[in-house]
Amino acid sequence: MGTNQKQSTENFIKDIRRKTRRLFSSEQKILIVMEALRGETSTAEICRKHGINQALFYKWNKEFMEAGKKRLNGDTTREATSDEVTELRKENLRLKEMVADLMLRYDIVKKSLSILE
Repeated sequence: MGTNQKQSTENFIKDIRRKTRRLFSSEQKILIVMEALRGETSTAEICRKHGINQALFYKWNKEFMEAGKKRLNGDTTREATSDEVTELRKENLRLKEMVADLMLRYDIVKKSLSILE
């Protein structure tokens, strides 16, 4: 097996792992972090139970604590997630296309009415 074959096999496996990665909702992340905060089980055991890496858990924990701190400090602004931004951009584009279409139709109707006069 050559180096290129080994590299492409590793990339193939990484792609499969990336595509089959579990996506956790924000509610699931909060429940997992809160489970650890109760202190009834170790972080390692919680991570094994939910099939997540400890580094990922600690990232969620940090985000959870920072969000709570901001909220308690009165910072109620919420950052949009990248999915929300993507959806808003799509909606914005769709609305711009609708306005352009309506303006075109308006011009056509206006010209047809001026011909009749």
